[in-house]
Amino acid sequence: QVQVVESGGGLAQAVGSLRLSCTSTSPAFNNYHMGWFHQPPGKERDAVSCITWSGGNTIYADSVKGRFTISRDEAKKAVYLQMNSLKPDDTGMYYCVAVGIDLELNRCSPRFRYWDQGTQVTVSA
Repeated sequence: QVQVVESGGGLAQAVGSLRLSCTSTSPAFNNYHMGWFHQPPGKERDAVSCITWSGGNTIYADSVKGRFTISRDEAKKAVYLQMNSLKPDDTGMYYCVAVGIDLELNRCSPRFRYWDQGTQVTVSA
């Protein structure tokens, strides 16, 4: 498993922006595909966006395409999620995890059954 620390969540107004960060001290972090998952209040977690270990390929859920951008910085061992044009439906916990990626199916899923503390995003109308 890859332990990470998520940060950057908070309160934002609709159409506003937030930037989530995911950092790790794990030496293997840069070898993993990574993804952000969103868990709305009372609902299950779903993949929002994923990025390959090289950063060369990305996947986005339809609900965030054109609004969110995932990126990573190898030197800083970090993955970011730039969230623009926020909507109240974006409210919830956001988690950063190592993932498996299927580029043909445009799908990603958690690689390990381990979730860190996440970061809370609240978007007001």
